Amino acid sequence: MASGGHPDSPRPQAGARDESHVAASARPAWHADSVAQACQQLQVDAQQLAAGLAQDEARQRLQQYGPNRLAPPKRRSAWLRFVLQFHNILLYVMMVAALVTALLGHWVDTGVLLAAVLVNAIIGFIQEGKAEAALDAIRGMLSLQAMVVRDGQRQVIDAEALVPGDLVLLASGDRVPADLRLVAVTELRVEEAALTGESLPVEKQTEAVPADASLGDRSDMAFSGTLVVYGQARGLVVGTGSQTELGHINTMLSNVDVATTPLLRQINGFGHKLALVILVMAVLTFVLGTWLRGIPATEMFLMVVALVASAIPEGLPAIMTVTLALGVQRMARRKAIVRRLPAVEALGAVTVICSDKTGTLTRNEMTVQRVVCADARYVVEGAGYAPEGRFRLGETRVDPADAASAPVLAQAIRAGVLCNDARMRLLDDGQWQVDGDPTEGALLVLGSKAEAVGMQQADARTTHVAQEVPFSQDALAECWPRVDVIPFESEHRFMATLHHAVPAGVGEGAPHWICVKGAPEVILDFCATQLTAQGPAPLDVDYWRRMATDLAAQGLRVLALAGKPGGAAGAKLTHADVRQGCTLLALVGIVDPPRGEAVVAVRECHDAGIRVKMITGDHAETARAIGAQLGIGVGKPALTGAEVALLDNAALRRTAGEIDVFARASPEQKLRLVQALQDNGQVVAMTGDGVNDAPALKRADVGVAMGLKGTEAAKEAGDIVLADDNFATIAHAVEEGRAVYDNLRKFILFMLPTNGGEALIVIAAILFQLTLPLTAAQVLWINMVTSSALGLALAFEKAEPGIMDRPPRPPGQPLLDGLAVWRIVLISMTMMAGALGLFLWELQHGVSVEVARTMAVNSVVLAEMFYLLNSRHITDSVLSREGLLGNPYVLLSIAACVPLQLAFTYWPVMQTLMGSAALDGLQWLKVLAAGSLVFFVAELDKLAWRRAKTVEGGETAGR
Repeated sequence: MASGGHPDSPRPQAGARDESHVAASARPAWHADSVAQACQQLQVDAQQLAAGLAQDEARQRLQQYGPNRLAPPKRRSAWLRFVLQFHNILLYVMMVAALVTALLGHWVDTGVLLAAVLVNAIIGFIQEGKAEAALDAIRGMLSLQAMVVRDGQRQVIDAEALVPGDLVLLASGDRVPADLRLVAVTELRVEEAALTGESLPVEKQTEAVPADASLGDRSDMAFSGTLVVYGQARGLVVGTGSQTELGHINTMLSNVDVATTPLLRQINGFGHKLALVILVMAVLTFVLGTWLRGIPATEMFLMVVALVASAIPEGLPAIMTVTLALGVQRMARRKAIVRRLPAVEALGAVTVICSDKTGTLTRNEMTVQRVVCADARYVVEGAGYAPEGRFRLGETRVDPADAASAPVLAQAIRAGVLCNDARMRLLDDGQWQVDGDPTEGALLVLGSKAEAVGMQQADARTTHVAQEVPFSQDALAECWPRVDVIPFESEHRFMATLHHAVPAGVGEGAPHWICVKGAPEVILDFCATQLTAQGPAPLDVDYWRRMATDLAAQGLRVLALAGKPGGAAGAKLTHADVRQGCTLLALVGIVDPPRGEAVVAVRECHDAGIRVKMITGDHAETARAIGAQLGIGVGKPALTGAEVALLDNAALRRTAGEIDVFARASPEQKLRLVQALQDNGQVVAMTGDGVNDAPALKRADVGVAMGLKGTEAAKEAGDIVLADDNFATIAHAVEEGRAVYDNLRKFILFMLPTNGGEALIVIAAILFQLTLPLTAAQVLWINMVTSSALGLALAFEKAEPGIMDRPPRPPGQPLLDGLAVWRIVLISMTMMAGALGLFLWELQHGVSVEVARTMAVNSVVLAEMFYLLNSRHITDSVLSREGLLGNPYVLLSIAACVPLQLAFTYWPVMQTLMGSAALDGLQWLKVLAAGSLVFFVAELDKLAWRRAKTVEGGETAGR
C-alpha cells in the first residue's frame, strides 16, 4: 500500500537541520491511497462512508486522537524578558563595580553605576518588542465549525470535535476544517495559495495521485485552513490538529531557531572582547598600583572603578536603539513596517533575497498578454485588472471594436466574455477587483480593454455603429443572454454556454450561438474549422499545437476559445452539442505579469551585489518564464521541490548557490533552502505571504511579509511587513538598512576614541602616581550625559552617495577594521594628551584639584564636540559648508551640551555631587585650545588617508 501509515503515526520532528529533507516523505501519504485504501486505513466501512461515524465511535476516537486544534506556544513572561536584559557581560562588570563601591561607602559612584545599568536594561526590554505571535495567527486560520454526517444525519459541529474517519461536507465559501481525503467531488475548486503558493484555485478530483506528488499537486486532498471557492465535495478526515499539513507547519515554526542579525552578532562579539580587554587592563592596573607603587588597595580600587567606567561604552545600547528607531520611521515612510528593530540594520547586510513570486514580484492579477488567431497574433498591453492597454499586431495598433478590421479577434473576445462566470467591479478606492476564477477574470478584463480602446477610437472610425461589437459583460448579456451552460469540470476540462440573440442584438447569421472555452487539446478535438478574416476554413491542427506550445514555453497559461452557430439539439445544452462542429476562434495566453517596478528593483539589487532568488509554489515553466522577465535565473534551469527533496544538505548547499529559480517548493523545502544559503555564509532575506512561508520567514535573517495579501501567520513570523506588497519596497529598505549601519559605525568610531581617551587619562595617572584627573562619577557623567547626547546626532545622518552601488559588506567582516583601530588609537592619544597635559599644567601652577579636574572634564567634552563634526564623514573632510552645517542635529546636540556643562561647572548641587568648581574666562580659553586639538589632528589623518588611497589607486591603474 502507498500510504505512510495510520493517522496516529508519529511525525518526525520538523525543522531539524540534518533530516528535514526526509520529513515530507515520512508523513502519511493519503493522496496516494485510493478511497477504498483510505477507508481501510481509517477503519471506516461502506456504511460509515455513506452515513458517517456513530456518535459513540466519534467520542471514542476523540479521546484517542485528541481535539482538532493546535497546541499553544510557550511564552516568556514580561518579567523574565526584563531580567534577561541584564545578561550582558558589560553590565556584569558595571554591577560588580557598583557592589564594591557600595561596600566601600561611595554611594554617589554606586548610584551612577546602577542608574547606567538600569537604563540599558530598560532600553533593551523595549527594543525586544512584541512576543512571537505567528503560532496564534496559524491557529486563527482553523475553521470554527464543520458540516459533518454522523448517524446518517447532517449536522454542524465545532471543528475541534472532528476526528479521523469523520465524513465532512464542503461547499463554496467554506474553510476546510481538517485534512480530508476527497471521496466525492462536484466541480470543486480550492484556494490553496496560503498553504502551497499556487496562484490559481486548484481543481479537485477523487482519483489517487503519485506518492511523490508535491503538496500543490495533491488534487484528491483538501487541506485544513484552505478555502473552497467553487463547487461541493465530501471528504474523509485523515488528519486533525498537529497531524494536518497546517499543523506540520505549526510544528516546524515552533522548532525553527531565530537567527540573530549580523550587527547583533558583531556587537555581541565586540562586547565580549571589549569586556575582556577592560578586565585585563583593570587587573593589571590594580596589581601595578598596589604592588609596585604601594597605593592603598581601597584608593586603588576607586581608581580602577574610574578606569572601568571610562572604558565601558554605556551609551551604546541607547544609541543603537535610537538609530534603529529612526530607521524604522524612514522605512515606514517607504511602506516598509518594521516589527523588530534589529531587522532594520540586518537588511543592509543582506546578500541574498529569496522572494515569493505571486503578489510580490508579480501583481497576483491574471492578465491576457497574447491572442493567437488563425491569421494573426496579437499582443495585449497593460497588466492587472485595470481595463487599460492597447492591442498590437506587430507594431500596428488594432481596434478590436472595429469588426471590419479585426473580425476574428472581436469574435474571440466576445466568446471569452460570454462563456464566463466571473464578475468585475470597481472598488471605492479606484481599484478593480475580480470576483470568481482569476482566469475568467482575465477574459473579462480583455473585453473591457477592447471596449475602452473602441471608445477612444470612436471619433476616428467611419464604420457604421451596427458593425461595431460591444465587449462589456453587461452589454453582451443584454444582446446575447445565456440560455444554458455546461459548467467547467476537471474531468472534462471545458466550459460551454448557449446564447440567443435578442431582436436588437448583434449577431451575424444564426439567432443562437454556443461559446466554448477550455484546454487547447480538448477544444481542438471539438473543432473541424477555424475562423479567418475571410470566414471559416479547415482546421490546421499542427499550427494550433505549435502555437499552444510556444505560448506555454513563455510561461503563459493557455486557453482555447471556440464557437458554434445554432442552438442545442434538445431542451438542454449537452456534451454532444459541443463535441463536434465547433469553429476554433483563438488561443489566449494568460499570465500573472511581473510588476514593472519589481523589474527595476531586481536590477538595482543586482547592481548592489545582492542576489535575488525566486522560490514559488507555481509550476517550473511559469516560474522560469517570469524569472527571465525579471532578470532572475536567466539561462539557468528551475529546480522543483521534488528535485530539492532528493538532495542531502551538502548537495543542497552547493545547488542553492547556483540556482536562482525554485518551483513547486513545499514549506520544508523553503526552510531548507534558507538554511542552506545561511550555511554558505549568506545573509538571507525571505519574502512571503502564505502560511507555507512562515517557517522560512522566521528562520531567515530578515523575514519580509506582505501586508495587503499576506496571511496573519506570515506577518507575525516576519520582521518587516510591506504595506504595499511590492518587491521594489525591499530595495528601498535595503538602502535604509545600509544607511543605518553606516550611522552606527560612525557612532562607534565617535564613542570608542572618546572612551579610550578617558581610559588613557586614568591609566597614565596611575602609572605615574599622579593625582587622578577624573573621578568615576565624572567619567560616567561624560559617558552617559554628554557623550551619548552628542553621539545621538549621528543617527540622523543621511545615506552616503552611491550607497547602493557598493557590494554588501561581508558577513564575517569585523566591526572595526584597520582604519578604525588606527583612528581610535590616534584620537584617544590626542584627547589624553590635551586633557592630561592641561590638568598637570594647572596643578603645577597652583590651582586646586577640583578646578583642574573641572578643566580636564570640560576639555574632554569640548574635544568630543569637535570630534563629532569630524565623525560625520569617516574619510571625507568636513571642512566645507555641508560638512560643518549639513546636519542640523549635530549643531543642536552641541548646543544642548553647553548648558549641561555650565551646570556641571557652576551649579552648587553638581559641584557637591561631582566635585567640580567654577572656571574663569582664561581657564575656558585654555580648555578650548586643548579640546580643539582633536579636530585638526583628525582632519590631517583623513587627508593623509585620502592621499594614500589616491596613490594606491594610481599604482593599481598603472599596473
